[in-house]
Amino acid sequence: MAWTYLMFAGLFEVGWAVGLKYTEGFTKPLPTVFTVAAMVVSLFLLGLALRELPLGTAYAVWTGVGTVGTVILGIVLFNDAADIIRLGCIGLIVAGIVGLKLSSAI
Repeated sequence: MAWTYLMFAGLFEVGWAVGLKYTEGFTKPLPTVFTVAAMVVSLFLLGLALRELPLGTAYAVWTGVGTVGTVILGIVLFNDAADIIRLGCIGLIVAGIVGLKLSSAI
C-alpha cells in the first residue's frame, strides 16, 4: 500500500506544481485553494508512505514522479520545450524511479 500512497502523493505534487502557475502569484482565489489543497494531500500521502518506505527512496520517487508529470504537463499545457535532450533526461528520471522500485523489498 505504501507504493500506492507514494504514487498518488507524486500525482498530487504534479497538481500543486501546475496549480502554482494558475494561481498567478496566489492572486486568484480558486486556483490558490486547489493548489494548497493538493499540497496538503500530497504531503499527507507522502507521510503515509514513509511509514513503510525508506526516507531516501520515498522522497526521490515522490519528487521524481512530480518532476516527470510536471514536465509533461508543461509541454502539453504551456508549450514548454520538448527537445530530445530534455526528453532523454526525463527518461533517466523514470529509469531511476523504476530502479528504486525494483530495488525495494516492499
